[in-house]
Amino acid sequence: MIGRTRRRLGNRIATRVALIALATLSFAARANDVASQSLADTARERAARAAARVWLDARDLGQFALGLIGVRYRYGGDTPVGGLDCSGLIRYVFQQVTGVNLPRTSKELSQVGANVSLDDLQVGDLVFFNTRNYAFSHVGLYLGDNRFIHAPRRGREVEISTLSREYWQRHFNGARRLVGVLPSLTSAVIPEALATTLTAPGVEPAEEPAVETPELPGAP
Repeated sequence: MIGRTRRRLGNRIATRVALIALATLSFAARANDVASQSLADTARERAARAAARVWLDARDLGQFALGLIGVRYRYGGDTPVGGLDCSGLIRYVFQQVTGVNLPRTSKELSQVGANVSLDDLQVGDLVFFNTRNYAFSHVGLYLGDNRFIHAPRRGREVEISTLSREYWQRHFNGARRLVGVLPSLTSAVIPEALATTLTAPGVEPAEEPAVETPELPGAP
């Protein structure tokens, strides 16, 4: 009798231990699921923030460059006070907005970043032109709405031009994307966020000269 009682008591204890273990495992599994879900949500949030930062960096480049309209052209110039040439303008804008020091000449700039087609241009991309009988001799910063800002040549000032003009169409030499592509311009949060397509906000048109002057845009 006593033996049966002990066996029953032992069975009950074993059953309770098993139930407690099962409950513990179930709780641990749910906790792991919650933790995994939390990590996934955090990753998605960080990716979204990284993508937004890339877009803002590109937009900031355009907005900052617009503040340089009217700065006089100077060959070899790399500051607004002393004057800017085409690559000096690009280098100054990127340095001030992102803290990144880019190569000095338009030819060197054409070798950094990723190649972009004309149909895929986004705000902050660099657009290149063959204006001095050699490739990538002139560079501008794309603003969206088919327009770019650049320092054209001696006697002129930093201005906005449009890619739809016949002159620029004839001399278009390609485009490069730096924002979200160069490691130093990439958010360190989630690399996958760089796959997000940037939306190119429109830019108010600037008045264009009626006739293209024969003198070619300067270099570097």
